Amino acid sequence: MAIQSVNPASGEVLRTYEEPTPQAVTETIRQVHDAFASWRELPFDERATLMRAVARKLRDNVERHARLMALEMGKPLREGRAEIEKCAWVCEHYADNATAALRHEPIETDATRSFVAFEPLGVVLAVMPWNFPFWQVFRFAAPALMAGNVAVLKHASNVPGCALAIEETFRDAGLPRQIFRTLLIGSEQVAAVIDDARISAVTLTGSTPAGRAVAGMAGRALKKTVLELGGSDPYVILEDADLDLAVEACITGRLINGGQSCVAAKRFILPRAIREPFEKRFVAGMRDKTMGDPLDEATDIGPQARHDLRDELHRQVEDSRARGARCLLGGELPDGPGAYYPPTVLTDVAPGMPAYDEELFGPVGAIIPVKDDEQAIRVANDSVFGLGAAVFTRDVARGETIATKRLEAGCCFVNAFVKSDPRLPFGGVKQSGYGRELGVYGIREFVNIKTVYVA
Repeated sequence: MAIQSVNPASGEVLRTYEEPTPQAVTETIRQVHDAFASWRELPFDERATLMRAVARKLRDNVERHARLMALEMGKPLREGRAEIEKCAWVCEHYADNATAALRHEPIETDATRSFVAFEPLGVVLAVMPWNFPFWQVFRFAAPALMAGNVAVLKHASNVPGCALAIEETFRDAGLPRQIFRTLLIGSEQVAAVIDDARISAVTLTGSTPAGRAVAGMAGRALKKTVLELGGSDPYVILEDADLDLAVEACITGRLINGGQSCVAAKRFILPRAIREPFEKRFVAGMRDKTMGDPLDEATDIGPQARHDLRDELHRQVEDSRARGARCLLGGELPDGPGAYYPPTVLTDVAPGMPAYDEELFGPVGAIIPVKDDEQAIRVANDSVFGLGAAVFTRDVARGETIATKRLEAGCCFVNAFVKSDPRLPFGGVKQSGYGRELGVYGIREFVNIKTVYVA
């Protein structure tokens, strides 16, 4: 079976790759597993030196990698460069902090000595999405490798060039070849990989249905999993909010990566008292963004990653309008080639509409007017998802309380759009998944938390 890389801006087939046979996949897993014994024994400082070399290689090739993302999934060059810099940052963060995060923790008991040790598990399988084709991989790989694990990557089938470039980056930085390998396989081979006894754990970033499928496979094989799944992030704009600040954050949070982000701003919930000024500013800001060729430096929004994804997004918009939502901007399929979808704003969004109930994975903002601040918070939590959330208010103490105590999400921000940071744990609740990436908690996901008791 062949895997194709297709330019979503033109429909051009960039390259075709042959999928490896099941026997070749098994042999790759064996080689990676065999490399684990020596990698786990490498001192932290030597692993850190190699991880810093990975960061340098990323920066040395930033233009090539940014162009590759633009060609394979439509990311504008400016955003691609920023993604590579963030990957370099996460490598350096764990090079600097892994030793402290995984240091033995002494615990007072009646033993002569007792402590908790953090030991690597072995081969981690990563099933990763196309939307941040470098970042999603590095935010798992940097902590997993620094902890002493080894890894195999099953990347999304529309970004095979990115998947191979990541493996090449680790190799060119000086890591042993078998420490990180890419498997250019389709989804039908994933179950067999998970079932391989040499795979110790699985991490997946993707849709909720994909998470259920992989969790089921891993559960039957009793493999540890971390799942970062879909989201329909609510941004609650309270009546006392600084509207200029809120609108700017809402637009940025909605349009990052063409709106194709699990943690993007998606539902904008606000009291009717501030509805008119918010809508006016939000629509104006969305209209000002330039949609075009991702290789053009002036482009803010490139195409959606695939035509089928663009068409599904349009179906959700049309269905929401048919059920009573009003379209203030966009909402029409553009003429010409490419999987483009314009910045779109829906208002009067209510339960029963896809824009309220489902994840809109593209540049579509859903405005949900409510009676007051209290109802806004209740509506924010009225979702099967719980990845990110934000609240905007001039009363920072109140905003902190709402973010801490009342919003049902794994990442809650006050007066800012939601984003990931290597220093902070990242993940969700409800149908947005479980487990954490990044921060101290992220590096401890794929280790054996081992009790050692010396009588």
